[in-house]
Amino acid sequence: MIYGLGTIVPRFLNYGILTFFYTRIFQKGEYGIITELYAWMVLLLVILTYGMETGFFRFAQDRKNYEKVYSTALFSLFITSTTFLILVNIFIHPISVALKYENNTDYIRLFAAIIAIDAFCAIPFARLRNDNKPLVFSIIKILNVIVTIIAVIFLLVIGPKFYINGPVWFRNVYDPEYGVGYVLVSNLIGSTFTLLLLLPYIIRTKPIFDITLWKRMLTYSFPLLIAGLSGSINDAIDKILLRRLIGNDTGLEMVGEYGAGYKIAVLMALFIQMFRFAAEPFFFERAKFENAKETYAFVMKYFVITMLLVYLGINLYISGIQYIIGESFRDAIIIVPIVSMGYLLYGIYINHSIWYKLNDLTKYGIYITLIGTLITILINVLLIPVYGYMASAWAHVASYGVMIIMSFIFARNHFRINYNMKSLIPYFILAIGMVVFSRVFRYGSLFTELIINTFFILIFIIFAQFKDQTISIFLKKEMK
Repeated sequence: MIYGLGTIVPRFLNYGILTFFYTRIFQKGEYGIITELYAWMVLLLVILTYGMETGFFRFAQDRKNYEKVYSTALFSLFITSTTFLILVNIFIHPISVALKYENNTDYIRLFAAIIAIDAFCAIPFARLRNDNKPLVFSIIKILNVIVTIIAVIFLLVIGPKFYINGPVWFRNVYDPEYGVGYVLVSNLIGSTFTLLLLLPYIIRTKPIFDITLWKRMLTYSFPLLIAGLSGSINDAIDKILLRRLIGNDTGLEMVGEYGAGYKIAVLMALFIQMFRFAAEPFFFERAKFENAKETYAFVMKYFVITMLLVYLGINLYISGIQYIIGESFRDAIIIVPIVSMGYLLYGIYINHSIWYKLNDLTKYGIYITLIGTLITILINVLLIPVYGYMASAWAHVASYGVMIIMSFIFARNHFRINYNMKSLIPYFILAIGMVVFSRVFRYGSLFTELIINTFFILIFIIFAQFKDQTISIFLKKEMK
């Protein structure tokens, strides 16, 4: 729950304020620029952290060398992040042309600086998680978003008014036509502020770079880079391909509309990310206990039930939640049930993937996510020209569904756990049935919709409670 403060609260502030704001002051094409650049950011952050977070957790279990592991990981990311920033600025023109921002090269410079800082900060944040300091972790994450929001409001709301009546020096540095660029400036301000808050966990570290240890960490982490990159492609490639397959201007407008609807569906991902922050260190720590497998199965079961409740909350109350985005973007609401189910499947995969991380078999993570990525790319490339962003939405479900199946198949011979996934099928059927009903049935009024859909959620909770007790009684009889 504390990690949720650092994950859900900042994202709710982001979506509740920034998405609300952006989808009302920007046109679809302008918001498409924001959506596309941040999709690229997802991919590049995975490349620039190259699995070192999980590598740090893995090697930090050796408490004697804890500081050496931390310092080595920190140095590694500092070198690669700095190199990335320098190279982008040296080759700014060809990179801008390749990304189709040759007329806005400053966007790419700002974009690169944000990525470099955020990538470097990944290890100090990982240390906070590993040292069981979720409150500090959460406070810094929340302050990052608050500072970003303040910067956005000043630059896009107060700035234009201050430009007219303010001092001459402000007119010389402020451009009221810069628009989307100030979104990136605000993000850079927030990232820089975060770096300053993390400095105590950076400068107090004894500078050690153990080349032998680094090679071992890299050997362990590199497969996670490939797996993570493949997973990020699953998450981001649709926003990149839409523009290129539909056409530049129309494509950007479609990216903007799709990105707005996607923001609502990503609420599901926020809960999954919260869980992941807390669960990954917990899974590693729990591995030394005899009943670890039973614990993992227990966590999986209640994770699925809880996430289905979140899924129902998002989709049954969509009539109210849709106001997060501007009216002109709301046609994309149709993707929310599909994409949010895709993220739920991704959460199941995250749970199950612990088998290859615990057994240093991260190569299987590559195989699984590469298969998922291939499915994502194929569906998007073949079907976007026909079905638009609906193809992108369904690609998430198909990709993550196949990844779950592949993970279970590979795990059989290495770290088999009896998750009893068949017992969870009725929960899925009930939840999906309720959401489909809510889309088809004409409620007549918002009040009627609220009452009926709340009743659906209560039915789901009662069903889960009854089914759980039935299973417990059955198991007790079997044991007797």
